[in-house]
Parts: sequence; structure tokens; C-alpha cells
Amino acid sequence: MLKIVELLKRVPGLSVDAFQARWLAHGPVRAAVPGVLRHVQSHALPQGYRKGELLFDGIAEYWFADRESWQAVRATPAWRKAVEEAGGFADPARDITMAVDVHVIKDGAIPANAVKNIEFVNRRPGMALEPFRHYWRTVHGPLAATIPVLRRYEQNHLTPESYDQEPNPPYDGLAITWFASTADMKAGTLTPEYAATRADEANFLPDGHLPIIITREHAFL
Repeated sequence: MLKIVELLKRVPGLSVDAFQARWLAHGPVRAAVPGVLRHVQSHALPQGYRKGELLFDGIAEYWFADRESWQAVRATPAWRKAVEEAGGFADPARDITMAVDVHVIKDGAIPANAVKNIEFVNRRPGMALEPFRHYWRTVHGPLAATIPVLRRYEQNHLTPESYDQEPNPPYDGLAITWFASTADMKAGTLTPEYAATRADEANFLPDGHLPIIITREHAFL
């Protein structure tokens, strides 16, 4: 199965509330396109804008049987019409599409009304791709999974084929974690497990904090 992720930013001049309302109404349109097996939107929480604009306003996730199915869906009139419709609220100039390999690090149940933290991941400058992917998945992932309040943890690695088309993509992947609440998420940062996870980041990530958005899911399929 292939997962496609779209990173979305609203068109200039559109409020966050208006963007989210129009995007939510658009969800069933995408889900109805034949060949789409699953579709989830993740909307940034309103409180995330208190300190200013976010890097992205949310992500859209789509699942297809395989790469050939994805390419076939993209060529359909229904998908093209949906893309045209989305251009009224999501800025196509800011859109980033990623084909990803999903690695489930902690396979926990997602609580009702959970918050979903999305971290935009790049490897440490000078680090080769395969050592980065291996370290992230086999060393850092299990370490982060020990944070007590973390309910579910998935790593979305940009597919190797993507680098053939764009050798220097904006992101090497996404770290996606779920928590019961923002309070739980904040509490997790006070644990020794979190401190150990942060200390390990210097082994494969750039210095400093990677950009994140905190979201809530809306599933259509």
C-alpha cells in the first residue's frame, strides 16, 4: 500500500476558520474518488496560531493500493476537478506532496479526540540517506516510544524513488505521534524518557528543534 501526504497552507487572505471549514467540506469529495482507499485530514489546532503563523495549516493523507494506482487516480477527471476545487482555499504554490513509507514504531490505539503532533524531519547535514533512515527507525524510534504518555508513533519516510525525481526534497520524512490531550503532550516533555530522546537527536537530526504542527484528525474513509 502507498501513502501520499500533502502539506497544505491556505491561500493568502483566507482566515484559519474559513480554510478549515472549506477543507473539511472538501474531504468527502476526495474520499469519493475511485481508487482512494483511505483519506484523513489533520487540522492545526487554533491555539497554535497564538504566536503567529504556522509553517503549514494541516496535512492531508491518502492511501492507495500501490504507486500505479496513485498515478491512475491522479489522471482521472474526478481527481483533477477536486484539485481545482482545492485551489480556492489551499495555496498550490505552498503545497508539498510526499510519497512515504510508513513505519509503525508504537502500535497503540488512538484515543477519542486525540491530538496528533506532526514533526517535519530532515537528516543531519552531511549524513547519508540510508544511515539516517536506519538510525531514525531502529535506534531513535524505539527510544522515543518509551515516553509514557505517547499513545501511538509512526515514522513516515520519504520513499527512495522520490529522491530520483527531487534529489534535495524539502523534507526527508514526518514523525507523527498521538497523545490523549495537549496536557499529556506537555507532561511528556517533563519525563526522563523525553530528555533522553531529545539528547539522541544530535546523532541524526539538525541542531535545534524541528518544525511541528499540533493537529486533530478528521477521517473520511
